[in-house]
Amino acid sequence: MSSHESPAGGSNSVVDRLVPAIRSFAALPEMLAIQRTLPISFAGLIIGLVVFMAILPTGSLLDRFAHSFAAAFGIMSTFLVVALACDLAPRRDVPRILGTLVAVGAFAISLPYAHATSFLALEKALGSSGLFLAIGVGLITIGALAIARARLGALAGSIVGSVLVIGIAIALVARGISVTAGLTALIAPLGTLGDSLTALLIITFVETLLWTFGIHGPALLAAVVLPVYINLQLQNTDALAHGDPLPHIVTVSMFIFVFPGGAGATFPLVLLLLRGRTKRVRRVALASLVPAIVNANEPLMFGLPLVLNPILSVPFVVTPLVLGVVSYYAMALGIVARPAYYIPSTVPLGLGAFLATKDWRSIVLIVVNLAIGLAIYAPFVAIYDRAENERERDAEAGAAA
Repeated sequence: MSSHESPAGGSNSVVDRLVPAIRSFAALPEMLAIQRTLPISFAGLIIGLVVFMAILPTGSLLDRFAHSFAAAFGIMSTFLVVALACDLAPRRDVPRILGTLVAVGAFAISLPYAHATSFLALEKALGSSGLFLAIGVGLITIGALAIARARLGALAGSIVGSVLVIGIAIALVARGISVTAGLTALIAPLGTLGDSLTALLIITFVETLLWTFGIHGPALLAAVVLPVYINLQLQNTDALAHGDPLPHIVTVSMFIFVFPGGAGATFPLVLLLLRGRTKRVRRVALASLVPAIVNANEPLMFGLPLVLNPILSVPFVVTPLVLGVVSYYAMALGIVARPAYYIPSTVPLGLGAFLATKDWRSIVLIVVNLAIGLAIYAPFVAIYDRAENERERDAEAGAAA
């Protein structure tokens, strides 16, 4: 009997039905396109920050950074709608140029021009809600074109689909309906619900649980989670720029403290595996060490593997939940400053935490979290290492025989 089979056959039956359904959802063209293009769109955020910081006439570097952040997300949204439409179109058998032009047109029509006293003001009004707008416009545009072309033929379907999408965008503007304002209103209650320990633990649990089945949880949830928590991050940045207390704990940068080393908080795991008794485990750990410092753990996920690992999946899910509780209360009690800035997860451990909070105590919190992670992972690693060592000895004995 393999390690994945159940004697009664019942416990695995639920998993056998659930995993294919989750994988099918993750493999939808829309989900694949979002997963692929969200990271690409961050180039727009960087470009926007550089441009807007350069054109702001006065203020310190920190002040210009704070005032440029919301506008830079407007640029990121523009990058996203282009990249998303361009990527999704061929997946839905829509000409790439057609889909991208129609999506960009609908997006441009839907911008909040009522606030457009300047280009900077327009992009700032768009802000992080523009990510929702970009995703919605991209998905609706390509979906409408795909359905129209399938039912009416390539030429007629392209014309009807394009007119329908652009026509709806124009009609909304003509009636004074601002899609961006509506999305901002929708984000507000989500943000209120999202800035809680319960929300932090739910997101953390779902992301890590999905990873144990080989599904990239953070990428899968990014379309829903990222715009909300970027919006909360922007509110913290804006509050700091105005000298106000930071209103939120659970922001994008909060996950720096929850996931040191990547999903599952695997940096402590790498350190423990470096002392493993089997050559294969030590090689994988050594290859994963440098990526783990910048919170990339795919070599560990698939090289060890952690995916569908019956022993290490338990601490993989539990450790980030414990770190989430510790980090949340450290900030709620004022022991460590709340994250003020968005910092990409690829910034090395410790440095990213400090840049996000500008508080040296955040580095201490990272060290404490790593120690907690070592304590949680250690007994499971001992069991896993013993099993791998026995398997390696059996393999060597079989080869010698």
